[in-house]
Amino acid sequence: MPARCLLYYITDRSAFPGDEPTRGRRLLEKVREAAHAGVDYIQLREKDLSTRELESLAKKAVRETSQSSTALLINSGTDVALAVQADGVHLRSDDVNPEDVTAVWKCGAGRCGAGTPARPNSPAVPLIGVSCHSPEEVAKAAVNGATFAVFAPVFEKKDTPPTGLNLLKEACLANIPVVALGGITISNAHSCLEAGAAGIAGIRLFQENDIATVVKQLRG
Repeated sequence: MPARCLLYYITDRSAFPGDEPTRGRRLLEKVREAAHAGVDYIQLREKDLSTRELESLAKKAVRETSQSSTALLINSGTDVALAVQADGVHLRSDDVNPEDVTAVWKCGAGRCGAGTPARPNSPAVPLIGVSCHSPEEVAKAAVNGATFAVFAPVFEKKDTPPTGLNLLKEACLANIPVVALGGITISNAHSCLEAGAAGIAGIRLFQENDIATVVKQLRG
């Protein structure tokens, strides 16, 4: 088991009740709560928003995490991540190559040539998470320079058969931290860590519970 369980909160404002402004406020409250509780990563995963809407929300999320050690990643949006000075991106399994993201990131932050960086507050190298659904995809993410892989769905996902703990264990043999996702609860999280996962990811796990309590239980 890992010495310290990595924790990854994936946002979904559509799960909150109310109108759009209310859901946005609730999401930012959860982002703030997660940052204060010491969650390692937050993925802003609001895929239905336009680029302009996502950038506006991301700027607010960056403010909520800027004074903490929590890293904010933008779902499949390198341009938005650079624009708001986020810490990195999260890629789909069929998305662009992590190495290409790193190259674009360095140029976007003004580091591909001489001169003053255009965005001096951007990290020199982005954090890059990659969604993976097989041990082969995890191995590929490792070779391509991803920071970590998110392996799913371990236990459940609508209309998708679960991978189970045996495939998770195989995926964790790759030379990259693997975070387990998919139907993870406080009660079954330890089985994922025992299988070799470096941490736990979730939407409902964080959004539907007191995050400080979740952090304490998973790291206790």
